[in-house]
Amino acid sequence: MSDDPMTAFPEFLCDEAAFALSEALHCLAAVCDEKYCGQLRRHMDTLNEDRPVDPERPWTRKPFT
Repeated sequence: MSDDPMTAFPEFLCDEAAFALSEALHCLAAVCDEKYCGQLRRHMDTLNEDRPVDPERPWTRKPFT
């Protein structure tokens, strides 16, 4: 088994199949985001602690502790 995730997908799909695959993956991602929202937010908060710049307000810098 390859580490490249692209090998999991067929080389060619018809337009309808490509659309159906994309829709299914987007729906799966939305369900995952909804189910694990709390865990995802907590993890994202820990990632943001290491950043001296707030991505929501890049013109301000977080104070160094």
